[in-house]
Amino acid sequence: MTTQLQNENVSEQPFEYPADVHIIKQGDREIFLIGTAHISKESVNLVREVISKEQPDCVCVELDPKRYDALAKRKKWKTLNLKEIIYRKQLSTLLVNLILASYQKKLGDQLGVLPGMELLEATKAADEHNIPFALCDRDIRVTLRRAWHATSFFKKNYLVASLVASMFDKTEITEEKIAELKETDVLSELMTELGETMPDLKHVLIDERDTFLSEKIKEEEGKKIVAVVGAGHVKGIQKALHEDRHDQMEEINIIPPVSPVWKILGWSIPAIILTSIGFIAWKKGGAVAGDNIIYWILANGIPSSIGAFLAFAHPVTIFSAFAAAPITSLTPVIGAGYVTAFIQVLMCPPVVKEFETALDDMSTFFGWWKNKLLRIFLAFLLPGFGSMIGTWIGGYKIISNLF
Repeated sequence: MTTQLQNENVSEQPFEYPADVHIIKQGDREIFLIGTAHISKESVNLVREVISKEQPDCVCVELDPKRYDALAKRKKWKTLNLKEIIYRKQLSTLLVNLILASYQKKLGDQLGVLPGMELLEATKAADEHNIPFALCDRDIRVTLRRAWHATSFFKKNYLVASLVASMFDKTEITEEKIAELKETDVLSELMTELGETMPDLKHVLIDERDTFLSEKIKEEEGKKIVAVVGAGHVKGIQKALHEDRHDQMEEINIIPPVSPVWKILGWSIPAIILTSIGFIAWKKGGAVAGDNIIYWILANGIPSSIGAFLAFAHPVTIFSAFAAAPITSLTPVIGAGYVTAFIQVLMCPPVVKEFETALDDMSTFFGWWKNKLLRIFLAFLLPGFGSMIGTWIGGYKIISNLF
């Protein structure tokens, strides 16, 4: 037979299962690899059917603990400790997660099924049959940070623009679009159009996770395994299951450190500003140096406070933007946006209802100002952007005063 000649060890499809179910045999081990569309009712039913009929020793799902909690304990994210998130500098990661969740929710709302429901149903079906299940995907925070690190500086702008555009996309889902979704992964659905222009991004979002998922599936015990993954991962996992990629696991599961160039640049800007003020004091006197310090304060404080004002932030937040920006601009350790976001949480904490409506509100322009949770992100982004503008304006003026 052709399969034997090619030594692929993939059996013919049983007649009772559609082509989305791929059976891979490795010695006395049998892996039922189910490729799903993450917003398809058919996929939900198919997953339950296979698990019920096959009664495997383990069910592997394309989820990490964070994404599993978000699906299984949907109320848990409403009790997020925003102050802790800001303290840990994870506000950007939370925002990206919300944008992805908003996009997926819009797809799910049109099809009447929650995104990722087939993955959750796989774990529920396993519990019902007293079958252990394993969360085999890489931590989503590692995936997002590696994706950001792998993207060049100029293409980061394109990526951010694509994410923003996805929030306001009103395109209706057609049958053709559903068919397309069955050929891709939900996390990278936003990135499909970037595949050719951003191959490094595809490598992180798809290829690395193919390796991670396949190695985790191999680690699970039992002779019969059911693995539930996005259809876009099926080909990659099939290939990886027949290869030994264990030595790659450590490398693809770490967040690359920040380049020393950025660290040097981050500290060089405040060093140049402070040194310039020192030289001005030495050459032109303390009064002139004082004028430059005042200019620095105003150049940073005014744009940052304007950003907070445009975010409709609390008056205390607006004042904190003015006070913090001149100081935070002289250290790369913390930005003005983190200070203003923290103050905004203290002054205007979001209520439970606003957590519940955040995914819908962020798809409209004015929803960002109406929802207190989303306004915290505005109070993070806009003052930070204002401070960045002020740093360049103030820095240019001070350095030019040296001459």
